[in-house]
Amino acid sequence: MNDARWTPRTLQGEQAPGLSSRARRSVALCILLVFFSACDVQRRKSDAELGLTPQQSAGRRLYDQHCDRCHEAYSARDKKGRSLQGVFKKQFLPQSGMPANDERVSEMVFTGRNMMPGFGQVMSQEQIQDLLAYLHTL
Repeated sequence: MNDARWTPRTLQGEQAPGLSSRARRSVALCILLVFFSACDVQRRKSDAELGLTPQQSAGRRLYDQHCDRCHEAYSARDKKGRSLQGVFKKQFLPQSGMPANDERVSEMVFTGRNMMPGFGQVMSQEQIQDLLAYLHTL
């Protein structure tokens, strides 16, 4: 009887059938490439890289604090709420059909709409104007 021990790589002293280590590395690399190419992950740009004014930067901080959990800024994908990418580049707001202007968006931020809570008790009028300035950059 042969004393050779069985391990995943050997069966009675012979190489187990399967991929070589080079082939396994190639397969792993391909899987990683497919995984990362499917991701829409981008490094967050700084305020300076975006060319934001101090008012727009203040609006961005407000957006991060209050809006980002439900709305995408730099992607067309929706979260709980609609994406806000290009919100002022269209004539009308996508869901409500209201004009895409400062007056209507400011009113929606202040009072809320449908599932969106109002922020009139949380933000001052100046902060809402800062937020609108930032939204114009999207």
